[in-house]
This record gives sequence, structure tokens and C-alpha cells, in this order.
Amino acid sequence: MLKKDCISALLSFAAVAVWGQTSPDGALKVVVETDALKVCHVSDDNSLPIFSLRCDSALLLSAGQVEKVDYKMISGKRSHCSNEFVTLNYSTGGGKTLTVRLYNDGVAWKGGHVSRVDFSTAAHDWLQPWTDCYEQFFPKDSDVAAGSRLGYPALFEYSRGTFALLTESGIEPGCAASSMYATAEPGVFELRPDGAEAPGWQTVIIGTLADVVESTLVTDNSAESRPGDWSWVQPGVASWIYWAYNHGSNNYDIICKYADMAEALSLPYTLIDAEWDEMGDGKSVEDAIAYSLAKGVKPMIWYNSSVGWVNGAPGPKYRLNTPEGREKEFAWCEKLGVAGVKIDFFSGDTNLNIKYMAELLEAAARHHLLVNFHGATIPRGWQRTYPNLITTEAVYGAEWYNNVPTFTDKAARHNATLPFTRNVIGPMDYTPCAFSDSQHPHITTHAHELALTALFESGIQHIADRPESILAQPEAVRNYFGELPAAWDDTKLIAGYPGDYVVIGRRKGDTWYIAGINGNDSKSEVTLDYGPLSLPERPDITLYADSDGLTSEKWNISKPAKCPGAVVMQPRGGFVLVVKTIK
Repeated sequence: MLKKDCISALLSFAAVAVWGQTSPDGALKVVVETDALKVCHVSDDNSLPIFSLRCDSALLLSAGQVEKVDYKMISGKRSHCSNEFVTLNYSTGGGKTLTVRLYNDGVAWKGGHVSRVDFSTAAHDWLQPWTDCYEQFFPKDSDVAAGSRLGYPALFEYSRGTFALLTESGIEPGCAASSMYATAEPGVFELRPDGAEAPGWQTVIIGTLADVVESTLVTDNSAESRPGDWSWVQPGVASWIYWAYNHGSNNYDIICKYADMAEALSLPYTLIDAEWDEMGDGKSVEDAIAYSLAKGVKPMIWYNSSVGWVNGAPGPKYRLNTPEGREKEFAWCEKLGVAGVKIDFFSGDTNLNIKYMAELLEAAARHHLLVNFHGATIPRGWQRTYPNLITTEAVYGAEWYNNVPTFTDKAARHNATLPFTRNVIGPMDYTPCAFSDSQHPHITTHAHELALTALFESGIQHIADRPESILAQPEAVRNYFGELPAAWDDTKLIAGYPGDYVVIGRRKGDTWYIAGINGNDSKSEVTLDYGPLSLPERPDITLYADSDGLTSEKWNISKPAKCPGAVVMQPRGGFVLVVKTIK
């Protein structure tokens, strides 16, 4: 029997429901209450309340037919995405209409008068304090004072292995992005746009952890790709200078070292970071670009957005702030052979930022430039709308080894949380994989660091380490970088729990990359179920794992005949299984 507070008449999708309406596959249900819409997860003949939208009133006006979204992505966790939803329109008083899209794996809503969202039935949560660049940790069950501002996404855990992830999608250039504000009631939040403009679609992914991690709901619920030829958008791996040399991009010789490394590893890209406009010794960024291209490596270059951190910040500055300026700059980039731009230091979620970012994407597309937003708000579906948005930072990533000692002890657990939170909603430029140390040391193992390159999804995967460290690794590791995809045909969660450990399988063509990390300070054995992966019958397997710590060796690289049923991960360790088809 259904729980009393969720009893409903389940009518056809074309009909007006008396009490509730189900998703196309019957997994979710929206139930009308006196002053709220309650979202339930239907499981084992019971309805499990997940969260509710508190509003003045809620009267169902119409329930539409089932609609389907089906599209292709150039980069991301899945190349072919599809979903189904039904649209529900409610009157919420004062002549306002709340539109709800009830998907198979979640809910999105817009308009109406929704005063608060109630997640108080959750047993655990992972909430990120808001900053304009979304660079904070996701602590589990932290005390949040009333009035505290929190950033998307927010993850909630319920009984029976159900999870919900709250974020935003479908944002348009006329919108202001929104964020969460804690109330005096635990688990109850106000969602407010950062300005007078309307927000995008508030969005909640609901299901098992696998449902959440594998979901494409953020892009499913966003505008389709702008028309045009996007064949020039090519995801890939890049060498990256800043982690080891904060000011290296004003030094021609150091830039050349990273282009040389990219050539040696067969990487398609290298990034020339901040301060390239201050290059000395009679050299210019044009010389560095020409050197990289001569090596067969496509360069990307950095710009200051000049709307966030400006005074005291690196340059070049003020080159993109007007339509005329960015057209001139991007035409210059295209003429020189620059493949893309990294644009940094935005100032949050206001419409000024949202509108500016959309204008940058459109201008960059006209000049065939990939875009990487740094110091910016989270992805909200634009990676579908603008395929040249290849990645976004909005994460507390490896560059923080430069800044403070905090990351050293927290990185492993943080890394094991991100696949369940930030990276669910879109590409994440964490800049992974360092075997040596930056200004502050890391205590994650070599295999943990390598695993991040497949575990974290980013259309440009920037490899953090310095050339002499990467090139000193075993041949099998060096070859790994040259073959590593940066866009995936499919993604499957194999095992894990936020902050504890995670194992994800990602497929490109007929090759699977199965990557796992341990977020704990103790050794851990994880059982692997390959059932969801459809592995080849005749596999060629390479296992990259940590040594047992009894010798000075860092690696244990092997060629097993079959995929292991279990893997032992060292403290803060990890592994990668690369499974190819023998042809």
C-alpha cells in the first residue's frame, strides 16, 4: 500500500490528476498538498517522500503528453543522451503559474511562487559553502547557520539507497543564476537568483547513486545546440604550466618545455596561462604559439575576464569586455592558430556574468575557439547549448596545492566526493594528476593521481605535473596519456560512497577506462561488478595500481588475463583498468 501522505490517483499523462502525477517510467511522482508539491520516489509499492516545494497553494491546471529529448554531445559523460518527461502546470496563487517537468530521473521547475524547498527528510547531506568561483569542499552533515549561502550542487541521502542532487539547469542569457540559503528549519532552503532577473530551472536528480552519477538531466533540460557546424570542436588532453610554474607563461623557454612534453606524449593541446602579455627576452606569445604549432601541438591561451579580480590580478586584461574588443582578439587568435581560450576571474552568478559568458561563447564560436571558464559559476547546461564550452573550473582543484596547505590532508576525501557532486552536473577542470609536488605536498599515491584523469570528466583534461616528472614515469604510464580520451560514449558507476571511495567505468568506442580511488587513510579492498559495462569477450587489459609500499617502487603495472574481481587500494590510493578489445 502507498503511504498515507502520498496516496494519489494515478491517471494517464494526458489527464488532469486528482492528487498526483507520475513520471513516464513510473519511478517518481508529484503529489499536491495544501501548501506544497511533494516529490516522491516510488519503490517496493511504497512512496518515499524526497522533498517538497512550499508554495501559497497548488492547483494542477494541466498535465501534458510525454515528451522525449534525444540528442548527441561532442564532449561529456555520454555521447548519446535521451530522457522522457511530462510537463505539469500549477496555479500557485496571485495569477502565477508554476511549470514542472517530471523526468524519469528527476524534476525541474520554473516560475510560480515557490517560497522554500524542503529536504528535511534526508538522513545525510553534502553542502558546499557558496563562493563566486564555487571553490569549496563538500563536507558531510555540516552545521549550517540560518542565512548561510550555499552553492549548487547539493547532495542528499535518504533511506533505501535513494539520493537527490539539487542544482540548476536551462539557464538563458537573460537570467541570473540562483543559489541556496539555509533557513532556521534544518533541511529547508530558500532558492534565490542573484539579482532581479529570473533564474533558470531548479533541478533535482533523484534515484540511486548510480542514477545520480550517470544522469544527464542538466543538459537534458537545457536548450539544444546552437545551429551550425561544430565538427571543429575536438576534446583532448593538454599539458598545463601553472601548477608547477605560477609565472611560467611569461617565460618562452618554459612554455616550450610544455609544448615539448605534449609532443612527446602525443597530447593534442598545451595551455599558455596568465601573464603571456609580459613575456621577456625579446620573445612574444606569437613566438610561443608558433613553436607549439611547429611541434604539432595546438595552443590555448589565457585571458582575464576583467569583471571579477582585476586590481592586482594578472593579465592580459580588458581585451574581451566589449563586442569590438573580443571580435578583434578572437580574430587574432584564430589567425595565429590558437585552438581555444581560458577566461578567468568572473564575479559570481549575476546577470552581468551570465550574459557576458554567453556573449563570449558566441563570439568564440564564430572564430572556432574552444572555451574554458575559470573562476566562474558552475555549468548549468551550456555545454549542450554551446558545444565549444569544453570545460569549466568551479571546483576546489589541484591548483590549490599552490595556495594553502589545507589541500594536502583533505584532497583524497574531497576527490572521492566530487564524482557524486560537482562532476555530476558538467565538465570539471580540476587539472588532475601530479606525481611530484607543487608549493605544498600531496599525499595521494601515484595510482590515485592517474585515476583522476579518467575519473573526472572534462572536455579538455589539463595534466598538472611538470615535464621532467611526467616523462620520468614508466613507458606504460607515458603511453596512457597519449591514448586517454577526454570525451566519453558512456559512463557507469561501479561502486562507491561520497568521500569514502569511488569506482567509475567510462567507455570510448570499445575501450573501457575503469578508475577507482580511496578517500581514506587506511587500505581498502573493493569488489568490482562489471555487469553494467558489457566488456569485450577477448580483452586486452592493463592494470595501473600502487605498489604495496614495501619497496621504493611507486607503481604496480600488470597485464592480467581477466579483470580482477576485487582490487586492494592503498591508503589514499587508486587504480586504473584499461580494457581494450583484441582485434
